[in-house]
Amino acid sequence: MKQLLLLFMMVLFFGRAPAQTAFQRPTYVNYTELGGLFGRVASGALVAQTVENRLSFTAQTFNGVQVTRRLAVGGLVGIDWYKAALLMPVGAGLRFDLARHPYQNVRLLAIADAGYGFAWLHKGSTGYEVTGGWMINPGIALRVGKPSSTAFILSLSYKRQTADIQKPISGNDIQRDEHRIYNRLCFRMGVAF
Repeated sequence: MKQLLLLFMMVLFFGRAPAQTAFQRPTYVNYTELGGLFGRVASGALVAQTVENRLSFTAQTFNGVQVTRRLAVGGLVGIDWYKAALLMPVGAGLRFDLARHPYQNVRLLAIADAGYGFAWLHKGSTGYEVTGGWMINPGIALRVGKPSSTAFILSLSYKRQTADIQKPISGNDIQRDEHRIYNRLCFRMGVAF
């Protein structure tokens, strides 16, 4: 959490427009992306653990305002379809243009998203209850297109999502709860305007 706050402060400090430039009215921005969450999962008891590669579907839309020429701030909503949970992350995000020249058609962006993944859309088996958890998603993106028009987006980021699962009690069990942490490499593509 401290690192996320430090990143936010750095973006605000370095993302300011120079004092000599005229104030630019904030404009609406949207980034809509689809892609995959790639990860490796270990499951089972420590004695007989199995490790598998996993691929999950993800979609996200970011809606906000372009505060300065280089910084956009806004809210986001998405959907992450893991094997055992369907989570809907809702949060806030930043898009910071790392290019110094405003008229380049290919630009590199730093992205930082944080929020909470809700299990509103999840339908589990009888006796299983899934609740969401906190989510962070820092990364980089490549924006291809004119700065003032629609552009193509490719993004690569790290996504960390937590979730809690309550399982039905069976046999001599007193409790069968799981706290899951999904650590995934996230690759998305989409459009921005």
